[in-house]
Amino acid sequence: MKPISTPLARAVLIVALLNLAYFGVEFMVAVRIESASLLADAVDFLEDATVNLLILLGLGWSAANRARLGRVLALLLLAPAMAFLWTLWRKLQAPVVPAPDLLSLTGLGALIVNLGCAFLLARYRDHEGSLTKAAFLSARNDAIANVGIILAAGATVMTRSIWPDVLVGCAIAGMNIDAAREVLAAARGESDAEA
Repeated sequence: MKPISTPLARAVLIVALLNLAYFGVEFMVAVRIESASLLADAVDFLEDATVNLLILLGLGWSAANRARLGRVLALLLLAPAMAFLWTLWRKLQAPVVPAPDLLSLTGLGALIVNLGCAFLLARYRDHEGSLTKAAFLSARNDAIANVGIILAAGATVMTRSIWPDVLVGCAIAGMNIDAAREVLAAARGESDAEA
């Protein structure tokens, strides 16, 4: 394993800690305002923290071991989609319109965190194969999702409906499924290169 003092290891550790911290913030707000999109995104922050800690563990491993870890990370990227489906079920049973001001403010905070993480990881996205690709794609997709959350807040002000929040939650789940597919493909590429 590479020491934490390498630039890549430091970047991954910082990203993991930022994701863990913002998970707490976003989860509390999501529960308070009963937002499907924020809850899906909060679980995504927790998943990102876990992914980055696993990446930190896997730095310096052989390509075959990184490929195995990449497969595990691809499965972890599906966790937010599963959390969203549970939240969607609950939301449809008891439709509560989330508070648009807290939705947009929390989404903006998440966007700032994710852009910072994507910036930190951008230079390393092709290092260590599927591992850093997973971290970069996750941060990039999360920033896109956060723009969607902010737009959903604006649409909620206009419509006073649960549907902007629900639709953005669906999009977040879809992006996580696509990121899982890309990481799995990168892990397969590493396995093929090792063979």
